[in-house]
Amino acid sequence: MHAVTPAGRTHTVVDSPYGPLTLVAEDSHLVGLYMAGQRHRPDQSTFGVRHFEPTDPPFAETARQLAEYFAGHRDTFDLPLRLHGTPFQRRVWAGLREIPHGHTWTYADLAAHIGHPTASRAVGLANGKNPIGIIVPCHRVVGADGNLTGYGGGLDRKRRLLEHEHALPAGAGVQQALAF
Repeated sequence: MHAVTPAGRTHTVVDSPYGPLTLVAEDSHLVGLYMAGQRHRPDQSTFGVRHFEPTDPPFAETARQLAEYFAGHRDTFDLPLRLHGTPFQRRVWAGLREIPHGHTWTYADLAAHIGHPTASRAVGLANGKNPIGIIVPCHRVVGADGNLTGYGGGLDRKRRLLEHEHALPAGAGVQQALAF
């Protein structure tokens, strides 16, 4: 069974050092950035019509800002985003955007930051369902011991993104058991 595509949705695919990235837009707002093989990636049928050249809003600007980020010339993104989720998820995702480039927070740090200090597990679950990877930097959240945990794009990509941002915690290992 295919999911129904919301009206006004379109998508494109752009290259990146981390493989192809699928950008999904709705009414000129970015609503999704998904990596190949990403966990919690929606069914392709929900992405709308494909634009083979990323020239329409917000694709051109997103592609430009991503290229600057990957080249090391951009630390933050300024794009029209529309994040679909529960109020709690949207609060977590807003908190993710407040983690400074070059830094990591633990799930407990993020939970405390959004005013739910005992909700580390729920924060982890919401973090794992972030629909706009990289731009909403869920890769900046690490386990309490500094180990890399549960990244929907894969732990190798998480490590590489943190290395790119010079934010990989010293001695960070990979903890495979958690699956947010």
